[in-house]
Amino acid sequence: MLIRILSCFLLLALGLSSHAKAQDQPLKVGITKVPPFVMQTEDGRWEGISIDLWEDIAAGMERDFEWVPMSFNELLVAVENGDIDVAVGALTMTADREARFDFSHPFYQTGLSIAVPQVPETSLLSSLKALISWKFLSVILGLAGLLAGVGFLLWLVERRRNPEQFGGSAAEGIGASFWWAAVTMTTVGYGDKAPVSLAGRLIGLVWMFAGLIMVASFTAAITSSLTVSNLRSGIQGADDLPGKVVATITKTASQRYLEEQRVRYQTYPDLTSAMLSVANGDTDAIVYDRALMQYRNLQLGQDKLTVLPGVFAEQLYALALPDGSPLRAVISQHVLRVTEESNWADIRASYLGKD
Repeated sequence: MLIRILSCFLLLALGLSSHAKAQDQPLKVGITKVPPFVMQTEDGRWEGISIDLWEDIAAGMERDFEWVPMSFNELLVAVENGDIDVAVGALTMTADREARFDFSHPFYQTGLSIAVPQVPETSLLSSLKALISWKFLSVILGLAGLLAGVGFLLWLVERRRNPEQFGGSAAEGIGASFWWAAVTMTTVGYGDKAPVSLAGRLIGLVWMFAGLIMVASFTAAITSSLTVSNLRSGIQGADDLPGKVVATITKTASQRYLEEQRVRYQTYPDLTSAMLSVANGDTDAIVYDRALMQYRNLQLGQDKLTVLPGVFAEQLYALALPDGSPLRAVISQHVLRVTEESNWADIRASYLGKD
């Protein structure tokens, strides 16, 4: 009996000793680069939304840790096999992954969003710039050339039969004909000048009907110059995607969504090239994870897109732990603590900007 009691005390002491030793061991934290959640600076430091989150959690747990960088696929296998204590990044909570390992409480809610070519703010200055664009000036020059041609033709047939209105020097006669062509085209028709010869009246009759078309075309050209930037995509939400060419990244949730919705899409190897395809007019819009697009959009400069408000196909990001990990409860408590603090919104805004 005494031997059995001593054995129990010995096992208890060994258990407490191994637990204390485990507490002294630094946690192995697996990470993979996924801006803006996990990024590495030029001097080798790690930073990002998930990095800041974990450092706050580790400080609250009073535990040391070491980063274990690896690829995304290696990260999933490592947490499933228990080779690491926790995986930190932008891991989406799914039923398939929940069957392989455990998740903490979610720390970020995201989803797919749409980005379209940037729409410049409408102002008096932008309208004036549109009016002095080459496209608009070319219309003005073409119209002036047409008026000059019609006026010259009328002057040829009227200069002898109607010298009172189209006579005088060549410059005076052509100037008077140009004036007649202009007021006739605009249907103003002051009546101060009118052809009297048969040929002149035939020219006038044709030009009256042609003027109706010219005025309509001229009005359309002005409207197009002022509003073309606002009509580049015509996309306000997911319902507007059918019939458009949408950029996305291959083998992602956004590609699967577009396939399910039967939306025509073009895949690109990375997010930057996909967003630039929209800015350059090769595609009409891009569908991708909202947080990642917001971060990358801050780096595009003049090629910056407009990320439309709202998300669909919502997703939750969480930390991943080996199945049955004793750290799950305490880590989840600290996740809730950090995300409920007032500076959590400032941390996200520092990487993503304010919506």
